[in-house]
Amino acid sequence: IVAGHMVEYSGMAFAIFFLAEYANMILLSALAAIMFLGGWIAPIAALDFVPGWIWLGLKTFFIVSCFIWLRASFPRYRYDQIMRLGWKIFIPVTLVWIVVVGVWMQTPWNIWN
Repeated sequence: IVAGHMVEYSGMAFAIFFLAEYANMILLSALAAIMFLGGWIAPIAALDFVPGWIWLGLKTFFIVSCFIWLRASFPRYRYDQIMRLGWKIFIPVTLVWIVVVGVWMQTPWNIWN
């Protein structure tokens, strides 16, 4: 049994959904490049002659390539597997990390002062 928007639509409606999915991936990659990889700033000062929009494009392309590579490498999870992963792994790890950061903020190594 197969379900979902990738099966229900064909032709132009499928193309719009497919395009929207990849447009979302590109937008998310551009935001990640800006927030975590320095955006339009060159990684080393010797490469400052390259325009900023090219750096942003290269960093975005790198992140999109990683997304596509991961998507092709790993199988699709079922809904029950995703729920189990969230409840049994992600939530406990997040709660432990909140405690670690809280304890870290009370030590002399606090970097947020």
